[in-house]
Amino acid sequence: MHTCHNPIHCFLPPYVLEHLAESDEPEIRRLAIEAIAAAAEARAVRVTLATMPMMAAIPSPGATKHRLIYDMQNRRFQFFLPGTLIRSEGEPPVSDEAVNEAYDYSGVVYDFYEAIFGRNSLDNRGMSLISSVHFGRRYNNAFWNGEQMAYGDGDSRIFVRFTKALDVVGHELTHGVITHESNLVYRDEPGALNEHFADVMGALVEQWYLKQTADEADWLIGEDIMGPEVEAKCLRTFKVEKAYENDSLLGTDPQPKHIRDKYTGSEDYGGVHINSGIPNHAFYQVANELGGYVWEKAGKIWYQTLRNLNQFSQFQDAARMTYQVAGADYGLGSLEQQAVKKGWDTVGITV
Repeated sequence: MHTCHNPIHCFLPPYVLEHLAESDEPEIRRLAIEAIAAAAEARAVRVTLATMPMMAAIPSPGATKHRLIYDMQNRRFQFFLPGTLIRSEGEPPVSDEAVNEAYDYSGVVYDFYEAIFGRNSLDNRGMSLISSVHFGRRYNNAFWNGEQMAYGDGDSRIFVRFTKALDVVGHELTHGVITHESNLVYRDEPGALNEHFADVMGALVEQWYLKQTADEADWLIGEDIMGPEVEAKCLRTFKVEKAYENDSLLGTDPQPKHIRDKYTGSEDYGGVHINSGIPNHAFYQVANELGGYVWEKAGKIWYQTLRNLNQFSQFQDAARMTYQVAGADYGLGSLEQQAVKKGWDTVGITV
């Protein structure tokens, strides 16, 4: 089952699907194996499109916000993407909750990037935001394939529909932003940074939408997709504790929060979902040190850093760049720059 290690830009990490694939219950195993296969297929498409991101960006008619929501009608193979068009930009809500959620939340992500960073869609040129809902049958995942989003409905036991979570939508669409900026290679530390920036912006989109300050935010990722049969409250957390431990279905969250505990194996493309917990926790420390609305300072430092990095940037490069950006924007030795240094110090990375 080697294909389970190739889930590029799928929201569920491979270690979650692998754990479910070992379940004693046949139906849980079957759905996990199907999700693993779909992830491998998504990876093949994504690898190709990452080499030519401008070709994958479908322009909008007016070079501004343009949402298109399609229904895959439970077909799993990506050959059938995007499916049947259900709702276009400016059209009223329909009776399908998943369609409306994909429409509304992709719009929130667009508005966030425009309002906070002056960015015009994922490519900064007005790229259309295409989403397909009802991908697969009881499909436990959501993914960005390089040109569009696809959302599963979940199995209603372990996970519910993936359109329900704004942070999931923000996370996955941010992979598109990353591709058009630093295009971080999806392996080892660059890949963990790729996941990290997606988590950061997914969290900030939700905080911005809810008008939450650093101390009001829950700092959880994926809490709105968790089903009724899991004890886990979320998939990941920016805080120092684990998101879940000894869950009967999901096992234990493997994310480290300090560089000394960094995963060094080959699973998960060298730990792209696992080791993202280290910079995530550093960002959490910076955000709470500065307080207030996180997107106003820490978020802007991280966004500019994302733009300044390259395909092969490591954790140390990201730490150094956030420190330089904070100094350039707020002054050398400023409280903001000191907060950045302190945040990285917390996870054992010195700038």
